Amino acid sequence: MTDHVAPGRSSKRILLRSPKDPFQVASPRTVLDKNLIGTNAGNLVFLQAAWMILDAPGVELTPDRLRVSAGLADEINERYDAYVIPLANAFRPSFEPILIRMTRLIERLRIPVVILGVGAQATLAYETERLRAMEPSVRAFVGAVLDRAPSIGVRGELTLDYLTGLGFRDVEVVGCPSMFLWGRDLRVEKRVERLEADAKIALNVSPYVKAMGPIVRSTVARYPNLAYIPQDLPTLQLLLWGESEQAAATVSDIPTHSSHPLFQENRVRFYVEPWPWIADLRTFDFSFGTRIHGNIASLLAGTPAYVFAHDSRTLELVRYFNIPHRPMVDVPPDVDPADLYEEADYGPLVAGHAARFEVFTAFLERHGLAHVFVPPGDGGRAFDERVARTSYPPAIDVASTVAHPGSPAARLRRLRYRLAETARSPRIRGARVAVLRRVARLTGRSRPAGDDAGPAVDD
Repeated sequence: MTDHVAPGRSSKRILLRSPKDPFQVASPRTVLDKNLIGTNAGNLVFLQAAWMILDAPGVELTPDRLRVSAGLADEINERYDAYVIPLANAFRPSFEPILIRMTRLIERLRIPVVILGVGAQATLAYETERLRAMEPSVRAFVGAVLDRAPSIGVRGELTLDYLTGLGFRDVEVVGCPSMFLWGRDLRVEKRVERLEADAKIALNVSPYVKAMGPIVRSTVARYPNLAYIPQDLPTLQLLLWGESEQAAATVSDIPTHSSHPLFQENRVRFYVEPWPWIADLRTFDFSFGTRIHGNIASLLAGTPAYVFAHDSRTLELVRYFNIPHRPMVDVPPDVDPADLYEEADYGPLVAGHAARFEVFTAFLERHGLAHVFVPPGDGGRAFDERVARTSYPPAIDVASTVAHPGSPAARLRRLRYRLAETARSPRIRGARVAVLRRVARLTGRSRPAGDDAGPAVDD
C-alpha cells in the first residue's frame, strides 16, 4: 500500500480515533460532561500512546472525537490521507451498533484505514458462542477494512483465531499500542524485596467483577497505604457530584459508593489524563487488579503490576506481553498482594519486548505509517517535552471535592448536575425553547431569554 497524499500537501494528515488531542487540557467536570475518557480512563492510555507513536515529522494528527457517521465520509476523504483506528474489545454485542456505523463510514472512504489493535470479547475459556449473532457485522467490518489495508491488527491469540475462523487470512497480532509508549525499551523492576504492611499499593477494580469484593475487603484492611484507582465514568461522577442518600448507604465490598472505607478514608484517586497517572505510579511499590490498562500504566511507570484476567480481552493481552497474571477463577478471596509480588517474574515481559516492538512497528510501516522510532523521528522526545510543559489536572480524591460524597452539600451538587443533564436533553431543551419563544411573543421580546446554542453548563 502506498501513501495517499493529496496534491499540493506537504504533510501527511491522519485522522485518529480519539476523544481529544493529548494537549487539549480539560477540567475534570468537562471530562465528565463530554465523556472525554470514552467511559473508561484506561482508553486514554492506549489512544494517547498511539498519538505519540504516530506524531512523526511530516505528520499532522487530528482526533475524530469519537464521531462515527457515514455522512462524514466526504469530509474525511477530502481532508485526510489515512484513518487510524485503535480499538479495544470492539467485537462484543454491546458495541455492535457502533461497529455497524463504523462499517458504513469505512465503506465510503477512499483512503487507507488502519486498525491498530482490536479484540474479541469472549470467556476465559475463549468461548465465542455469544458472538455468533453478530458475525455478519464483524464480517462486514473486517471486509471493509481489508479493502483499504493489507491486513488488520488484533490484540492477541483469541481474536486471531476468531477472525481466521470467519475466513479472514490477513490478520496480524500486534498487541496494544499502550505497551510501546517508550518504544523498544521497557524496564520494570522490583524496588523492594518484599511488600510489607506499609507498602504503597495501587488497586484497580472492574466494578462488575463481583469476585473482587472479598479481595478488596481483605487487602484494604491489610495495607493502610493502599490506594484505589478507579477508571469508570460513574465513579468520576460520584467524586465530582456526590450521590443519592440511598446510594451512599449501599453496603458492598466493591468500591462504588461513598460509604466504602476507601472513600471514607480518602484513599481513592481518579485520573482524567494518563500522564499524571503514570507519573504518580512511579512512587508506588506495586499495582494489581482486573483493569488491564490500569496495570499497563503501572508497567509504563516501571512499577511491578499483576493482572487478574477475568475475560478473553484481558487474558489474550497478558499472554501476548507476558504480563504476570492469574485467571480470576484461580484467585482466592484472601489473596495477599505480597504473595503476588513475590511470585511475579518480569523477565519474560522485558526480554520479549523488543521483538514485539519490531512486530508492531513493521505493521505500521507496511500500512504506510511513519512513526517516531525511525529517523527522522526523535523517539518521542519532543512529545515527552511537551507533556512535561503541560499542566494536567492532578488526581481527584474525596478531599479535593467541594464536599464529601453522601453529604447534604454533595447531594445538592448532584441535584444541580442532574438538572443540567436534563436540560441538555434535546427533547427537554426543545420543549424549553418552545416555551421561551411563546413567552417572547407574548411579551413582545425579539429574542427569548435563554434561547442560545451554548451548553447548559459552561465550565
